[in-house]
Amino acid sequence: MTLDSHTCYRALKARDARFDGRFFVAVSSTRIYCRPVCTVKPPKRENCRFYPSAAAAESGGYRPCLRCRPELAPGNASVDATSRLAQAAASLLEDRTLDEDGLEAVAARLGITDRHLRRAFGAEFGVSPVEFAQTQRLLLAKRLLTDTRLPVTEVAFASGFGSLRRFNALFKRRYRLQPSQLRRHMHNGTSASAVADVLNFELSFRPPYDWPAMSAFLGARAIAGVESVVGGVYRRTVRAPAGREEHLGWIGIAMSPKKPALRVTVSASLAKALPPVLSRVKALMDLACHPAEVALALGALAKRHPGLRVPGAFDGFEVAVRAILGQQVTVAAARTVAGRFAAAFGDPLDTPFDSLNRAFPTAERVAELPYGRIARLGMPGARARTVLALARAVADGGLVLMPNADIEATLEKLRALPGVGEWTAQYIAMRALAWPDAFPHTDLGVMKALGETSPRRALAAGEAWRPWRAYAVMHLWQSLTKE
Repeated sequence: MTLDSHTCYRALKARDARFDGRFFVAVSSTRIYCRPVCTVKPPKRENCRFYPSAAAAESGGYRPCLRCRPELAPGNASVDATSRLAQAAASLLEDRTLDEDGLEAVAARLGITDRHLRRAFGAEFGVSPVEFAQTQRLLLAKRLLTDTRLPVTEVAFASGFGSLRRFNALFKRRYRLQPSQLRRHMHNGTSASAVADVLNFELSFRPPYDWPAMSAFLGARAIAGVESVVGGVYRRTVRAPAGREEHLGWIGIAMSPKKPALRVTVSASLAKALPPVLSRVKALMDLACHPAEVALALGALAKRHPGLRVPGAFDGFEVAVRAILGQQVTVAAARTVAGRFAAAFGDPLDTPFDSLNRAFPTAERVAELPYGRIARLGMPGARARTVLALARAVADGGLVLMPNADIEATLEKLRALPGVGEWTAQYIAMRALAWPDAFPHTDLGVMKALGETSPRRALAAGEAWRPWRAYAVMHLWQSLTKE
């Protein structure tokens, strides 16, 4: 990723939030690196060095700023092929695939060689995948030390370190202080041994962000027992991996009242699975979006609802099942059947909220079900067969429904499933794969908003909005709602 120093410095002086997460500024006189929105006085131009990632800045010998906290910056995003590959790899690293299976397994998931992965990753982030993963672990540890009262040992393991000794040594070498010293500094010497029932985080985004539209979309499709939207807060049950283990819990997400960030509450039962949980929250809430770039591409279409995001998925299989259940029925009808599905096959879960009592069933669980048990929930037989075929494809590893999956290959596999047409495939790509150019042009709402009766003409109309057609879809759907 090439950075123009003149542009970066102008953005730095303006503290333009649209550049937050797109680059970091390192100051040679202090050996500290910051976000472009840092509130300290901008350094002299000759003392600035600009880096595409926090990992690259730390590789250059710089320490993170304690005021602007680079670990809170939004993630990078790009539609460039090499950049997409690197971003996909970064997503896998956040899910700890490197910890579990090594770099070769990460490359294999992406359908490339580990050599090609290292080259693409270096071009985007300026460091190797291993260095990037190491920095991500350290930054998460710094966040946990600062924002929670988890014991240092638990911070080490929650951040992905295999031993406390390794964590302490690397933290001290990178940041020039012990983890316990940072904890005392940030908490003014008070004890940090108490463990709360929940962990609280803030995840930054590039403004604007249309939270009312996002929460309304998720609320209208919320699966009973699994999700809820109450008072502008989205909550859901969570099934998250940590190494070879699986952890159950819940999360809550709301808009921060004072800054461009989402407040995320995570149940303590998910402490050991924080990296994948936070990674999936980012995907669900589309925090990698560059709204200014999207608005520029969509033109007049985007003016009525600035900051409209594309809802992603916390669980790709869940969203795909929901899409199949939503074929040729209303949103409300699909929601009803999805609730029955979760109640029949999901895992019971205790939470502080009466509306959350089930974890959505895994693909492995559904794949073992007889066809009749699915069909009797109140759906056509063909649709039950499609759900079963989907579950089996996901369970055996042949179909990966995550943002890092190969788009064209995944679409081809989806279309090959019985009962999956173009609308279903594109909707799954739009949400489960987080593909910004997905375009379900056969959708009746899309055609109505465009004033078209022909899917072919609707598809042609969408060409003007590449590569952000998924955002165009959201704006088209929004134009049909009463305001």
